[in-house]
Amino acid sequence: MTAEDYISGQVLLIDKPLHWTSFQVVNKLRWEIKRAFNLKKIKVGHAGTLDPLASGLLIICTGKMTKQIDTFQSQIKEYTGTFVIGSTTPSYDLETEIDATFPTKHITNTLIQETVKQFIGAIEQFPPVFSAIKKDGKRLYEFARAGESVEIKSRTVHISEFEITKFKGKRIDFRVVCSKGTYIRSLAHDFGKALNSGAHLSALRRTKIGKFEVSKAISMDTFIDQLSE
Repeated sequence: MTAEDYISGQVLLIDKPLHWTSFQVVNKLRWEIKRAFNLKKIKVGHAGTLDPLASGLLIICTGKMTKQIDTFQSQIKEYTGTFVIGSTTPSYDLETEIDATFPTKHITNTLIQETVKQFIGAIEQFPPVFSAIKKDGKRLYEFARAGESVEIKSRTVHISEFEITKFKGKRIDFRVVCSKGTYIRSLAHDFGKALNSGAHLSALRRTKIGKFEVSKAISMDTFIDQLSE
């Protein structure tokens, strides 16, 4: 593609690697596009944040297509991942250390399948305190890292599909199809409580956004290599 193609607007499907923030991906790709075509500036943005500890589909828009970001963000999303039962963390995932442990001997496959039914449809969910949501001009994770308590309001989200794909030991593998604004970390935390135990998210991968699938996405390295061809 040419510089004009990127300025006119492109939708790029990137398979975000672990440990990168979505913001870092955008910055890196913007820099690479500017370098490849000797551009002073170009608009680049992403349509839906993925946590650093999550991998998978990130829709990147360039040029005039950045006007479509809100449209992409509002579409339903699919995730796969793993809950670990019997322990919780303050961030609801592996960003922070385990802060409490709980019994798990009572948890059976039957109990898990019955509990799943509680999370289908419209549910109330509290975002994790370790999240980028803003309150009083600050990100929630800034309050959390400073050890400050803050009141968080619940939000209504919609889960259309919630499937347990494997249960072994303390690991529960799952697939979820959900609305914009759903926190899978909060789902892990709430699912653990509903099992009369605890749980946290140990792995997460976004596999779909609307009609876009991660199987059609490319790695950042592949995209950068294609720029220089």
